[in-house]
Amino acid sequence: MQFFLDTGSLEEIRTAQAWGILDGVTTNPSLVSKEGMDHKALIREIASITSGPISVETTSERAEEMVAQGREYVTWAPNAIVKVPATAEGIKAASIMGKEGIRINVTLVFSPNQALLAAKVGAYFVSPFVGRLDDISEDGMQVVRDTVQIYRNFGFRTKVLAASLRHPIHVVEAAKAGADIATIPFKVMEQLFKHPLTDTGQERFLADWRKLQAELERKKTKV
Repeated sequence: MQFFLDTGSLEEIRTAQAWGILDGVTTNPSLVSKEGMDHKALIREIASITSGPISVETTSERAEEMVAQGREYVTWAPNAIVKVPATAEGIKAASIMGKEGIRINVTLVFSPNQALLAAKVGAYFVSPFVGRLDDISEDGMQVVRDTVQIYRNFGFRTKVLAASLRHPIHVVEAAKAGADIATIPFKVMEQLFKHPLTDTGQERFLADWRKLQAELERKKTKV
């Protein structure tokens, strides 16, 4: 499974890249707006940090404008992926750009039907949103499971990118469901490292090691 960071923060991206676990980045208008940078400049800076796919989202409701934006986005960085919503206009734009060789991420997917439409037009990624479905008392992860099964049934090559992951259990469940990618907020990615037994075990090992070194140093001093 690949790990993408769902952020617009250059600091977070640099940190995840240094950890050695970063495979790509997903952005959206809300995340970009938090950074206070020109959109193009931000994406180019991200591309200087990671060579993995960078999802860049369109900001229109009309297919023609999405296509125009997408054509521009892919000139910003060779690893730019154009995000369009799972609306009729978004699917139309995905179809047009896909025929031009532009890689597409169909986002805001909340049903297997929408995921099926994304695969039909050859989307590179499909992004089912887990957490937002959970918020309205639906089983968000079931959409990931259903999408994975449908794609396997028909041999669709669209990759399943589990999105709106709110906690580490979401990441585990997405992996168990067979999602190709999990896009994760930085806070959740940090939590993947954490377990109280790891912390206490490491503290004990290091305390014992320091105790041994102190004893050896005292023996040297006596000699």
